[in-house]
Amino acid sequence: MTSNFSLHDLTALGEGFTTEFKRSMPSNLGREICAFANATGGVILIGVTDDGEIVGIANHNKLKSQVQSIARSADPPIAVEMDSVEGVLCITIPEQHGKPYSFGGKYYIREGASSQQMSRDEIREFFFKEGLIRFDKTPCQDFKIDRDLTPEVWARFAARARIPEGMDPIVALENLHLLEGGIMTHAGAWLLAKDITRYTLTAGVTCAVLRGTTNTHIIDLKNFTGDICSIYDDCIAYMQAKLNTALIPHAHGRDERLELPEDALREAMVNAIAHRDYRSTAKVQVHIFYDRLEIVTPGGLPAGMREEDLGIRSVPRNPLLFGMFHRMGMVEQIGSGIRRIRQECRDYGVEEPVIEVSDNWVVTTFKRQVEHGGQITPHVTEQVPYRYPTIPEQVTAQVKIDKSFNEKSNDNNDLQIITKKLKDLTAQVTAQVTAQVVLYCREPRATKEIMGILELKHWKTFRSNYLQPLLDDGWLEMTVPDKPTSSKQKYRLTAKGRKLLTELAD
Repeated sequence: MTSNFSLHDLTALGEGFTTEFKRSMPSNLGREICAFANATGGVILIGVTDDGEIVGIANHNKLKSQVQSIARSADPPIAVEMDSVEGVLCITIPEQHGKPYSFGGKYYIREGASSQQMSRDEIREFFFKEGLIRFDKTPCQDFKIDRDLTPEVWARFAARARIPEGMDPIVALENLHLLEGGIMTHAGAWLLAKDITRYTLTAGVTCAVLRGTTNTHIIDLKNFTGDICSIYDDCIAYMQAKLNTALIPHAHGRDERLELPEDALREAMVNAIAHRDYRSTAKVQVHIFYDRLEIVTPGGLPAGMREEDLGIRSVPRNPLLFGMFHRMGMVEQIGSGIRRIRQECRDYGVEEPVIEVSDNWVVTTFKRQVEHGGQITPHVTEQVPYRYPTIPEQVTAQVKIDKSFNEKSNDNNDLQIITKKLKDLTAQVTAQVTAQVVLYCREPRATKEIMGILELKHWKTFRSNYLQPLLDDGWLEMTVPDKPTSSKQKYRLTAKGRKLLTELAD
């Protein structure tokens, strides 16, 4: 354990890829120790409940003897360290160098917050050779703590990773195994980057719209190179903007329906970013053709995976990064990605994607819902292709909002008052638009609902100009804060916003 170790810091972070809680001495302790030894190491806390409550445990000396006996019975024996802290027995499994390890003749590996059994051959193949450290775990010498770990970068990461407020960044990063010996790992650098290519040149993602069905003519091309989570968000926004959207009328208005299921695209994008080979000289690529959307992942399948295993089991190529994605809510269920993609497509009424595997690539292809003549398939009633606005969206939205509120004098008065409150937040025209958002979010609203009232189509513009400033300034909050990218995410007024509306009513 490091000198910065704090039991309360570790329990506050919760269970994850490198941490396991046990209320009492478990019967399967050998399995857990073995799984950590085959991954990147970790800590098992005996005397802590699943929800992080410290209850303690007795007879530490006897338990320490039992743990040592269990660790020595692994093949080969596993080195462990033990400490008693506030009544909790803390078992630290350092990163081992004799992989793979077995216990009771079986092999285990850490995936997300759980331990999974693997065969010896799969373990050998998974690591390519015994003792190999995964690239996401290797030190990133180009990341300089004093230069790159700025307050802005830390605040963004801490919110996504659910770091308790006020926790020291260095302590948190060490306990998450993103920082080792004062040097950031590549996984940590990718998560904290302002420009990911500064640390790994080909870690960005390229998205393109191509004419027809071949890659001969590029209509639009974007390279995304922020931190790895922002890259994911930008890719999803790009696909939402470039794919067709249908407007489905119903008794209460109309709903938007993307031609391909958004949740399936999100899952496929997470898989591409989390499981790609970051040692490859190629990038993840998203290609949108007339008849299909392709997500191309460099590196082929991870070691230990076969094509017939797709949808049945999961072997993460970058386990530390994958574990952080699970912590951030970007991965909901370990090992279920391909199954979820296929089920989402079936539920949506579209064809399941085709997944092609080679030694160097994995290509996931979604068939677009177009027929001869470019019309969307019959079950969607109206096709609305994306077009870039010809004038700034905030200006057109402002004209529409002014017109709307001139017809409602009371709301118009409220709008002007709220605008004054918000005028220091952004430029004046944007403040008036965000005032409309404050009024509209008296009830929880989805992103598409808010964009609809503003008549905005470009999600990235909406996020950067309106939504994020309101979140940062404490006027709005997420209904699902633990999963910022959840498809069920909505936004509502904070106590600060409700107080303002109460003052207006009085």
